[in-house]
Amino acid sequence: MRRFRRPNAPALLATLLVVALAALFAAQSTLGAYARAHEVQAPRFEVDPLWPKPLPNHWVLGNVIGVGVDANDHVFIVHRNDTFDREKEIGAVANPKLSECCVPAPPVLEFDPAGNLVNAWGGAGHGYDWPESNHGIAVDDKDNIWIGGNGTCPPNTPACPPGTIDSFILKFTHDGKLLMEIGQPHQKVNSNSTEHFGRVAKISFDAKANEAFVADGYGNKRVAVLDMDTGKIKRFWGAYGHVPSDSNLGPYNPDATPAQQFRNPVHCAEPSVDGLLYVCDRVNDRIQVFRKSGEFVKEKFIKPATRGDGSVWDIAFSRDPQQQYIYLADGKNEKVYVMDRQSLEILTAFGDGGRQPGEFFAVHSIATDSKGNIYTTETYEGKRIQKFVYKGMGMVAADQGVTWPKR
Repeated sequence: MRRFRRPNAPALLATLLVVALAALFAAQSTLGAYARAHEVQAPRFEVDPLWPKPLPNHWVLGNVIGVGVDANDHVFIVHRNDTFDREKEIGAVANPKLSECCVPAPPVLEFDPAGNLVNAWGGAGHGYDWPESNHGIAVDDKDNIWIGGNGTCPPNTPACPPGTIDSFILKFTHDGKLLMEIGQPHQKVNSNSTEHFGRVAKISFDAKANEAFVADGYGNKRVAVLDMDTGKIKRFWGAYGHVPSDSNLGPYNPDATPAQQFRNPVHCAEPSVDGLLYVCDRVNDRIQVFRKSGEFVKEKFIKPATRGDGSVWDIAFSRDPQQQYIYLADGKNEKVYVMDRQSLEILTAFGDGGRQPGEFFAVHSIATDSKGNIYTTETYEGKRIQKFVYKGMGMVAADQGVTWPKR
């Protein structure tokens, strides 16, 4: 009778362990190779969770709907300081007073590069028209501050006739002294007007041409170009360079033929160094590119299945001389996309929905400083500004998630 030898248990266990480890290392190597194959060379960023520093005076921010950077890398934001739950957020100004905290901050706040608040101004009652609602803040080459009027007339307001809207732009000195009011308050929607605007979203500049480009906007459906000194409207156009129309296109449908007009809001109009203009057709999920004359060049759809608020909220360019990259804020999908400006291809994305630093709730506006850092603002219940520190070029994943500091 043949006898079978009992296996040596420790030896068998060691053999199985070696085989398992080899398989694990092989899998990790495969996954690592896959990950490396799907990385791209792109600008890298990390959120700075300590920027800006806390506000004084029990101040709190409402919907933060604009950000701009001056020549000294001071960061300006504009927020809607009437967008609060009066009982839960600003009990200190209730009548009768409910609590020690909090108080709406003035509409315009200026921060230095370290995140210190250095100035605050703006709002109704300062000797000039203040919009029913403000939107977008921009700093020109002389460090003047431009703000768009973006509201609608509240019911039963004698000074604001029914059916009219904010239809003007305000231009201030760096410290908040009014220089010019452009347009006429309380007008109706008219995308072909040469006298006024229709709920402006944002203003950008071509300093060499002395022109301001207006994303006009939430009522009107056009790009308008102004003389920066006089405020005179020089030209305007709609999607594809068409004469703009105020007809209601209905809800966006990703399966439909691309709309031949902009939908509201036309949310940005950013001129580049090589004579092009990049327009955020937000709800239509597309960037349209024009020559500064209004001649259509091309378009790119971004996450075209996105409905509701849309995917194309605001763009800023990288600060290299060629502006090689576009940074696109997508407040519906809660991402910032890093795109190649020439091809309009998305290289990588960072961010996610949430309340923590590096996450977003309706990321709305975006700007860069001279060092390449990115600043973002959030509207609705986001109500904040964040800074993303430029960390140089490097290999990054296609979707980086939350770019938390590694130190």
